Amino acid sequence: MIDIANLFSKKSRPLIANAPEGVDAWLLCQLAAAEGPAPWPQIFVCRDDARVARLKAGLGFLGPELEVVTLPAWDCLPYDRVSPHRDILAQRVAALTRLIERDANDTRPCLLVTTVSALIQRLPPREAFRGRVLARSAGETLAPDELSAFLAGNGYLRSDSVGEPGEFAVRGGLVDVFPPAATQPLRLDFFGDELESIRCFDPLTQRTTAKGHELRLSPVSEVFLDAGAIERFRGGYREAFGSLRGGDPLYEAVSAGRPHPGMEHWLPLFYERLETLFDYLPGAPVWLDHQAEQTRDVRLETILDFFEARQSLRAAGGLAEQVYKPLQPERLYLTAESWDQAMGGHAVAQLS
Repeated sequence: MIDIANLFSKKSRPLIANAPEGVDAWLLCQLAAAEGPAPWPQIFVCRDDARVARLKAGLGFLGPELEVVTLPAWDCLPYDRVSPHRDILAQRVAALTRLIERDANDTRPCLLVTTVSALIQRLPPREAFRGRVLARSAGETLAPDELSAFLAGNGYLRSDSVGEPGEFAVRGGLVDVFPPAATQPLRLDFFGDELESIRCFDPLTQRTTAKGHELRLSPVSEVFLDAGAIERFRGGYREAFGSLRGGDPLYEAVSAGRPHPGMEHWLPLFYERLETLFDYLPGAPVWLDHQAEQTRDVRLETILDFFEARQSLRAAGGLAEQVYKPLQPERLYLTAESWDQAMGGHAVAQLS
């Protein structure tokens, strides 16, 4: 019999063996319903995205009162030439800003569901997202120019029409914007500097589907190309890779304040330091999925393989690959040792 109330009362790692899928969701919901102060929020680390989907489905059925925040990993290969999809970045930033906004005294049941790959990945510091949420209600003052500047400075992409999260369009006194984690875009109607109305609409038919009352926008990027970030990148890039010879598209684009495909793979250069998910949720109990640590080891081997492949191509002198200068893996990802060290500060339950 599992003592749910005292599951995380000891520092030793409890092992929940012979646990078929579904038991995890049941345990979490039982813990959320248990009397007495439970340690919330908690972190559940799934093996992969498929497990995330199944766990969330179980939680939605068994415990609809439990707040579930999802942090996905980037959907691109390590050291890739492309950036993560904007929808993925929007989901990640929405999750991180939600964790930052939680009051320290808020003990309501909240679960962060993530994957091994996402937990390994280092994150922008919490300070990077503070003060970057724009919230207004219909009838309040919001200059369209102020809104456009906020959107452009926080990773939103200007387009002719809005179809995906992270896009916005301006047409006279109307601004269409697709906020992160929203199911539909919003149409904002301005009268001068007054936000006159907010409407949800279908991006295919352009027809209004519902009337909105509040606007809440968070960043859709983990890199903000302000003057400080650009200067840090320039200095860090030269320090890591030496003097530049010939054209370097990444360096030139960032120096000019322009987003460059794949620039997120140099994330450490834009900040004085990076943090981890453990910094966002200090002391939060951690649930490890079946074979989570084996999955971690495989992922770390894959990251190292991609890094060494990039290094080998540079050493071979191929012009196309010579421009790509990969950062050391430990600057972007946790190692097995730093994973174990971080886990030491948390109560951990292992499912098997």
